[in-house]
Amino acid sequence: MSLYVDIQREADASDIPNDAEFSQWVTLALKGRRGRGEICIRIVEPDESQTLNNSYRGKDAPTNVLSFPFEAPPGVPNDIIGDLAICADIVRQEAQEQKKPLLHHWAHMVIHGCLHLIGFDHINDSEAQEMEALETELLATLNIPDPYLQGE
Repeated sequence: MSLYVDIQREADASDIPNDAEFSQWVTLALKGRRGRGEICIRIVEPDESQTLNNSYRGKDAPTNVLSFPFEAPPGVPNDIIGDLAICADIVRQEAQEQKKPLLHHWAHMVIHGCLHLIGFDHINDSEAQEMEALETELLATLNIPDPYLQGE
């Protein structure tokens, strides 16, 4: 088995990337870090994002991407990497506010979420620098400018 990406489209929007794009971004993010496994990407409406964000992070507002890494009980073999919940409306709003192409921001959110699934974080400055540098490097392979610079 290689990487398997399950896409669940709960949001009703016409500008959501296609399955091949999602799979490309997941594969890019995990290449050389995790060669096999399953990821579920759930595209959600703001109300579901807000409920999840409040339940798991104590923040009562919708957010762009939430990552839910999976840990199997000891001794139980599995290939599940985890789940991403991505709010289409927030991704669209952020792309507009930051004057970035929507598809570029989608790619960034998927890569960002996947890196969280495999243990990357941005809680402190050194972790943030490492994660942002890796995101920027991966996105550059897709000819997407540094997402941390305003106005791509």
